[in-house]
Amino acid sequence: MPESVEHSMSPQDALVALMVAVSASDENIRTSELVKIQSIVGTLPVFIGYDTDRIKHLSQMVFDLFDQDDGLDALFGLMREALPERLHETAYALSCDVAAADGTLTDTELRLLEELRYELELDRLHAAAIERGARARHMRA
Repeated sequence: MPESVEHSMSPQDALVALMVAVSASDENIRTSELVKIQSIVGTLPVFIGYDTDRIKHLSQMVFDLFDQDDGLDALFGLMREALPERLHETAYALSCDVAAADGTLTDTELRLLEELRYELELDRLHAAAIERGARARHMRA
């Protein structure tokens, strides 16, 4: 049996990497965002059987990519290879949830979400509905 390529990612890895990327996009990873990522990975059906120890490895990979000039393009390339189309809306929804977790959206987070919408080829109306749902779930009293 051939060994897997070191840079290949599972669909779940791609989802985690995108969530970490959204959190790291403003260069200020907040505890609420990290807790949200852990909660998502620990509870959603798409992550059943996922090795949560991979989160640290994937986080470091995202940080390393963000240190490179074309790092975001490289991340999107890995995502395109690993993520089936049926999980594109899921990826965007999880990314929106992480961005909204701390109660504020920075310009860099908004730009990254915009680029992600484009990369995932999401219909604008569907993306707006996903964004609205994230905003509603993270509204403060």
